[in-house]
Amino acid sequence: MVMGAAGSKLEKALGDQFPEGERYFGLENFGNTCYCNSVLQALYFCVPFREQLLEYYAKNKCGDADENLLTSLADLFSQISSQKKKTGVIAPKRFVQKVRKQNELFRSYMHQDAHEFLNFLLNELVDILEKESDTAKTSPEASSIQKAANGVYHTKTNGIRKEPLVTWVHKMFQGILTNETRCLRCETVTARDETFLDLSLDIEQNTSITSCLKNFSSTETLNAEDKFFCDKCCSLQEAQKRMKIKKPPNILVIHLKRFKYIEQLGRLKKLSYRVVFPLELKLSNTTDNSDLEYSLVAVVVHLGSGPNHGHYVSFVKSHNHWLYFDDENVETIDESVLQTFFGSAQEYSNNTDHGYILFYENFGGSS
Repeated sequence: MVMGAAGSKLEKALGDQFPEGERYFGLENFGNTCYCNSVLQALYFCVPFREQLLEYYAKNKCGDADENLLTSLADLFSQISSQKKKTGVIAPKRFVQKVRKQNELFRSYMHQDAHEFLNFLLNELVDILEKESDTAKTSPEASSIQKAANGVYHTKTNGIRKEPLVTWVHKMFQGILTNETRCLRCETVTARDETFLDLSLDIEQNTSITSCLKNFSSTETLNAEDKFFCDKCCSLQEAQKRMKIKKPPNILVIHLKRFKYIEQLGRLKKLSYRVVFPLELKLSNTTDNSDLEYSLVAVVVHLGSGPNHGHYVSFVKSHNHWLYFDDENVETIDESVLQTFFGSAQEYSNNTDHGYILFYENFGGSS
């Protein structure tokens, strides 16, 4: 770990306002690992996630032989939070090595997709927690009602788990979507639920997150070749379908689909569309029509004109002020700076820096 002038500058900028016990550390880049660093900073400043991970670390300190992606991440977060100095740089080398060992996608030094990495990481953490729970359940000491390593209780009958395990990663990031299809002949509504850890939204020019969410839940008519097979009518019928949020997550992660495959070009193209993301977001496309309120806590920004090159940085909110993380560099910024990453109102623009992944936290308690 090294402490540079940048760290001193940050401490000086915050002065008396430097939060008690907080640590602001940049992350060293190991050959195009900005996609990883930017996501890690965003997750670190999702405070409930950080606290749960540090709690896990305190309970499960183990040697290198038992190391997996979850213990590596917990160890990294513990390293940051326990630093004596307030600012500096940490090298997340072991964590990056673990990522590359686990997933060949991230082994090359090519430009990677931060959203793909986030998706992989959260799913991997869930898998590890579920396996740990299963191991705990099959141990000789296991009783009929047991507590998993992640603190979730559930009952077993004849060795079969009755309820699906809900890990603490699920409790924070998982929401439930319901896909409702209404037959236009008999009016029967068929509903199918599916879970999500983040929402990927299509974007258009000069729009907003609120508008993108409305489009996500807009009604679509199924007709002609796309007719719906209605079980009640026992035949293909015209129908209307829509996707709504049945259970909103406590931390809502929104991924803006800025990279689109253009058939004429035969490749992916980056969309520089202007998409306004508010500091406070009301989630209105829920099944019970309740307006849930979220606050923006982090933004991962993609800098660059195309999908195969560029750079990732992150902006996080910590104790009522905003910070800018660019690998090893950490600075304070004014929240108005975030507006420069909405995108461009013109199709052709020199502005190639855009908000890509947004982290919103529900501060009203459990959803």
